[in-house]
Amino acid sequence: MPIKRSLLIFVTTSLATGCAVGPDYIQPSPVMPDRYLGHTAIEQRHAKVTADFSVWWESFGDPQLTRFVKTAMEQNLDLAQASARVTQTRAGLNTANAALLPSGTVNTQGARAYQSVETPLGQVLNSKPNFDRHGNAYDVNLGVGWELDVFGGVRRAREAALAEYQASEAGVAATRLTVAAQTADIYISIRGLQARLDIARKQVQTQKDLLATINLLYSKGLVAELQARQAEGALALAQASVPILETGLDTAMNALDVMLGKPPGTYRVELANAVAIPSPPQIASSGSPGDLLRRRPDLIVAERRLAASNARIGMAIAEYYPKLSLSGLIGSTTSVSAGNLFTSGASQATGALGLRWRLFDFGRINAQISLAKGQEAEALAAYRLAMLRATEDVENAFSALVKREEQASILAQGVVSLERARGASLAAYQKGIVSLIEVLQADENLLRASDMQIQAQTESARTAVATFRALGGGWQSDYPEAIARR
Repeated sequence: MPIKRSLLIFVTTSLATGCAVGPDYIQPSPVMPDRYLGHTAIEQRHAKVTADFSVWWESFGDPQLTRFVKTAMEQNLDLAQASARVTQTRAGLNTANAALLPSGTVNTQGARAYQSVETPLGQVLNSKPNFDRHGNAYDVNLGVGWELDVFGGVRRAREAALAEYQASEAGVAATRLTVAAQTADIYISIRGLQARLDIARKQVQTQKDLLATINLLYSKGLVAELQARQAEGALALAQASVPILETGLDTAMNALDVMLGKPPGTYRVELANAVAIPSPPQIASSGSPGDLLRRRPDLIVAERRLAASNARIGMAIAEYYPKLSLSGLIGSTTSVSAGNLFTSGASQATGALGLRWRLFDFGRINAQISLAKGQEAEALAAYRLAMLRATEDVENAFSALVKREEQASILAQGVVSLERARGASLAAYQKGIVSLIEVLQADENLLRASDMQIQAQTESARTAVATFRALGGGWQSDYPEAIARR
């Protein structure tokens, strides 16, 4: 009796205090700088619109871009897969929650039998007067079982399931951010390729005009053959650039269709008319490197997986200890009639305290603990690396955005100068000072500079998208607060 009382007190105290074996999770606090290296340069940018991080794609001022991003949020299949993974991990969490609760089963049965009189039992029964070979049996049983989580293994399993569920939720946010950024990036690339293709075709026409003029002069013996052959080569180079740009444009349009969850070619008609490349907005409230944990969902995924791996260490350590379970049966059985089923004479009850202990399996348990610790160490390294790479992403995006805009500004000045040079050469040609060749060459230089400017503008907008993605796109996490409240 004292042993039973001590065991009961131990079990009750353990369940009440909620103790669990294994290390309690402590969220890592990586040492990060207070400011980004490129923070000052980003603040000094000038743009007409300041971005709203929650809907940053609207800040580019392109309604079609906004519509495509919203469509991708609704139709993208990567996002559908991520949402399905949340459903799976939610089911795992529900299973882990259920493991902490008692389970019950109800079994009922009714049977009617016809006894043989040729068996030993039948011969004995048949020797009695008024033996009825027909017999009835009715059973109604309620069984209850509960594994007592004395050492916290089941609770650690629930912690792991909860962390995996939170990681899957953050994974959906990370996928949404990726889908929005990739959609915007592809759309901007399409507009840039369309502008470059228009310039390339103008270059081809300019080279054709130049070649025609040189061939005419060559036929009259006014220019050397070398100039004619050089003009032919320049035309071939200009013509060769067109198919490459057309291929890139087709590829980008197909990629956009897939991002929107549709077959290639679905939205090509809507994109046929070229429009201006979207302008990057002003980026404010970039925060500090330490804020990335709240701003980037992929970091929350890494951190929650680290928490899950930490909980699995406790799950493995709990295998050192015995498993205790309570079970009981309350039922009623009668073999006469259903009317006597719930009478006191037909009632039956049992209760049991079970124990399961892997007493001679400690070597395997040690291996499982070592495996769990190794996985936790890997997850910790992955989390720290993810933090470093996230900071690297932001720094690279800041630098690329500022430098690309600087390049675009310089090229814009160069285009203005070349436009003036082209005007001056045309005026000189009209006065007979220079030949048409000089005018056409001025046109060619202007088109080449314009092509470089278009590329710089395109990359500026794309790096702005990369910056929003690197900063987390306005997403905020409440998991650290939720962890602190538990």
